[in-house]
Amino acid sequence: MISANNPLWRFTGVRPAAWVFFIFLYLPIIVLVALSFNSGQSATLWKGFSLKWYAVVANDPEILRAAKNSLIVASLATLIATGLATLAALGMHGRAFRGQTLMSGVLGLPLLIPDIVSAVAILMFFSLIALKLSLFTILIAHIVFCTPFAYLPIRARLQGMNPALKEAAADLYATPWQTFWRISLPLLRPGIFSGAMMAFIISMDDFVITYFVAGAGSTTLPIYIFSSIRMGISPKINAISSLMLVISILFVTLSYYLSQRKR
Repeated sequence: MISANNPLWRFTGVRPAAWVFFIFLYLPIIVLVALSFNSGQSATLWKGFSLKWYAVVANDPEILRAAKNSLIVASLATLIATGLATLAALGMHGRAFRGQTLMSGVLGLPLLIPDIVSAVAILMFFSLIALKLSLFTILIAHIVFCTPFAYLPIRARLQGMNPALKEAAADLYATPWQTFWRISLPLLRPGIFSGAMMAFIISMDDFVITYFVAGAGSTTLPIYIFSSIRMGISPKINAISSLMLVISILFVTLSYYLSQRKR
């Protein structure tokens, strides 16, 4: 039995297995970041330290176009998905209603369904309504699967709020709108920001669904990376991947910090 006096690490083989797991998971990432500073043309052989591949990335028009598409889609998807998630969390919070369990399951369904299944389903839907694949179809798909990621931190923040605050506001003759604007929203704001950051980074990093619903001229960074490595990996790809990794770590860290703030 695992307890404070008998931790998991005391079981034979657990510690070595954990080290093997973390090395297998993170060592390739560390190597990729290190090789992004390689001065040579090879993506796997170290020649010397250099920042030239980051300069190449910053001056490559195709990469900049793909980055622009990713930022446009991620920004719009984050705004819309966070707004929908906030409304959903507010609607699900409070009095129970018929179908609430079903609605909660529907909101969390995109988190459980494999990306490939969601991608095929969304593509079939677009084909059914004869909608041409473009950045707009990518945006719709990203809104669908980003909403649950934004919903969970907001929902958690709502559940942690003291209901006595709303009762006190009502005793002071505050209207429901005044209560929401001056009490609920300020307390909910860290959860909203946390959910928005999660939605943004999920949208920026998505490949599977984006690959299925992207049209001509709507290449995003993950699709550009995939297309490039099919012709061979270069230090340029290492540099792009490293930049995306840094951005992901930054946003996930900020999201976690905001979700824990004044909890």
